[in-house]
Amino acid sequence: MITRPWLKRAGKGIPMDLRREIHEEMLLLRGRTNEITGVLTCTVDGMLVTADLAENVDQTAALTSAVLSMSRRMTDLTRIGELEETLISATRGFTAHYAAGPKLVLTVLAVPGANLGLLRIEGRKTAAKIAAIVERE
Repeated sequence: MITRPWLKRAGKGIPMDLRREIHEEMLLLRGRTNEITGVLTCTVDGMLVTADLAENVDQTAALTSAVLSMSRRMTDLTRIGELEETLISATRGFTAHYAAGPKLVLTVLAVPGANLGLLRIEGRKTAAKIAAIVERE
């Protein structure tokens, strides 16, 4: 049973059992590649649902929402289709953001030199599973 305080207070409107299922999917994602250093799911408006991050959880959730919003606006403006992901590459690693249905966003942090092909495949797969969990509700 997950008893982390942020899990209890987070994700208003998303029942605890669904948050647990989402958290389990995120942990499975981390287990599939050791290059992932953290994962977070939040609502499209930046409210934390669940996270497995060492620090800055609430701020990461808020910025994830902003990244998703800007990325969707850019894909609309440039008419390149539906947003699949946004990848940020930095000197000490990567953050990848995946829309998980219309309500949630999955953020994945990875180490420098991570296999981006694997990260993309696994991130998309997990985002689709998270979207399916919420759709059942």
